[in-house]
Amino acid sequence: MTTHLAPKTSPISYDDGERARELLTRIGRVFDQRIVGQQGLRTALVTSLLAGGHVLLESVPGLAKTLSAQTLAAGVSGTFHRIQCTPDLMPNDIIGTQIYNYATGEFSTQLGPVHANLVLLDEINRSSAKTQSAMLEAMQEKQTSIGGDVYPLPKPFMVLATQNPIEEEGTYVLPEAQMDRFLMKEVLTYPAPDEEVDILDRMASGALTAPITARPIGLDDTLFLQRLVDKVYVDTAIRQYIVALINTTRGGGPRPLPGFNQHVRVGASPRGSIALMRVAQALALQAGRAYVVPDDVKALRHAVLRHRLVRTYDALANNVQPESLIDAVFAAVPSP
Repeated sequence: MTTHLAPKTSPISYDDGERARELLTRIGRVFDQRIVGQQGLRTALVTSLLAGGHVLLESVPGLAKTLSAQTLAAGVSGTFHRIQCTPDLMPNDIIGTQIYNYATGEFSTQLGPVHANLVLLDEINRSSAKTQSAMLEAMQEKQTSIGGDVYPLPKPFMVLATQNPIEEEGTYVLPEAQMDRFLMKEVLTYPAPDEEVDILDRMASGALTAPITARPIGLDDTLFLQRLVDKVYVDTAIRQYIVALINTTRGGGPRPLPGFNQHVRVGASPRGSIALMRVAQALALQAGRAYVVPDDVKALRHAVLRHRLVRTYDALANNVQPESLIDAVFAAVPSP
């Protein structure tokens, strides 16, 4: 059915494909030891890491966001730093600062916690706009500037930002332009009752706090997987499909949705097109394919687009969910 979307010769060698499969299995085993359920979160984190993007996580407290971030860092042998955002957090607290040494009369640079492979920004909406912009600059440029000197961030580098939807007091809402810089926004749900029983069982037996026995992959392996994602073939028909979807969110496209502009004020930017393609490539690699099929584009559509659509006041007042608008767009555009 989708063979017409495959290239004549595979862009990924058999050996590289087998190595990728083995590395991804090892990451999965590390997750299995620490995390119960949360398949959506797991897929979002691994996919985002492979695609070289950042993730915004939204949920009530206690749904294993921090544990998942630590587990992913352990799974790829990366450094991990957690930054608790507060209104008085300053940019220097994140990126680093210069310290004057009275003995030598010279300045020395102390790098901030953003200089790690995986950085968890807890409750990003509690930090001021100035601090948010410093963090987003680091995310975009993959470097920080301290005292006029530029310090590159380690590779790979990934930010997981969290926000709590139930507490709005004392928070600074992330502007749309900043939200757009996140590859995905994953909304977490409560575990199923049997999964919650499993959590209690593991807690009682000490399995959740026991040292990880699964063999993690290395940072070089992670960079290898990222390079493979770049090689995953995307047919022209798939690219046109992605552009048609994004154009439909703007009120255009091959089959414009009547009355869509009553619900959506601003559609997805070209960054949304890039995100859909990158995520599809990462999902194809995880499925053991060297080319993208339409299902790869559809699989994480909510996570990729829910934070890129700016709803009208009418849609907000009538509680029209972004997920239903995204589904309407995907239903309207025929897949190749």
